[in-house]
Amino acid sequence: MKFLKSEAGAMVLWALFSLLGAAILTPPIHAAGKALATHAMLNDANGFVEWLGAACDRANIGRYFSRALMLSALIMMPLLIRRVRKIGRQNKAGSIMNLEKIGANKSILHVVTSFLIAGGILWAIGMILTQAGAFAIDPDPRTSRFIGKCVAPAIIASLLEEWLFRGLMLGLWLRTSGPIKATIYSSLLFAFLHFLKPPGGLADPHSSLAGFELLGKVLLHFAEPKFFITDFLTLTIVGIILCWARLRTNSLWFSIGLHAGWVFAYTSFNLFYNPIIHPLHPWGVGDNLRSGIIPLAALLATAVVCHYLIGALMSDRRKRSAKGSS
Repeated sequence: MKFLKSEAGAMVLWALFSLLGAAILTPPIHAAGKALATHAMLNDANGFVEWLGAACDRANIGRYFSRALMLSALIMMPLLIRRVRKIGRQNKAGSIMNLEKIGANKSILHVVTSFLIAGGILWAIGMILTQAGAFAIDPDPRTSRFIGKCVAPAIIASLLEEWLFRGLMLGLWLRTSGPIKATIYSSLLFAFLHFLKPPGGLADPHSSLAGFELLGKVLLHFAEPKFFITDFLTLTIVGIILCWARLRTNSLWFSIGLHAGWVFAYTSFNLFYNPIIHPLHPWGVGDNLRSGIIPLAALLATAVVCHYLIGALMSDRRKRSAKGSS
């Protein structure tokens, strides 16, 4: 197939082989982790080994699958980069990302304004749902974990994932398809990769085929209507909005701010509020602000606000450019 010989095809093959590698690696990694846990328990291990052994002992087979997937993806990454570079040389293609440098002040403006819009709207929806009785304030929030649970993920996820998905991967798709198709395809892959954690009903951890059993559960999970509408569709829309922001501004800064705002609002709300039994569950809203039709509506409201804001920012840039060239 012609598609599989393209950069986007190489990316899809990387994802598929990473999944296959995770299924193969899960049983030996699980056995090694449990052996380390036993060693740390029976011997006078140092602090790090003791901590790692305890973490390995607590982890279930699904967590081992997730770690095996990360390891498999890292192992396959050099092959992906090598393949993409080879195809690029053959096609005499230019830069993958092809982004515009907009200067430090504009970059900060894009990040801050988009962060406030995305985070503010999502938090406002959370407050409305709390007033409606779908959530209740946690009487004992773990505020000591605020930096690690809220601030750090917002910074790391926004920078890393925007570079990877809206920079590298969207750039690869744009070499094969037009902007609309590239946006949809890369957003579907973005959502798919975020839901590779095995659902309930874990496999036998001692089975040599445990990884393949978990992989089957992961793939079957996408066929569930409730999961598809309340979770997968929501994250696909997130990906589409982030791709659209990257294409409209021709840079990553606005999408980085949106991503950081959503992650910060989502994680901080989870830290301070707990879901309770309510008629809105699970279709209206799930156990968190990432799941349900109402959070999806919040995303669409954010997209509308950003549409006009980006239009104003781009108009101002064109005026400044015209003034400078005159």
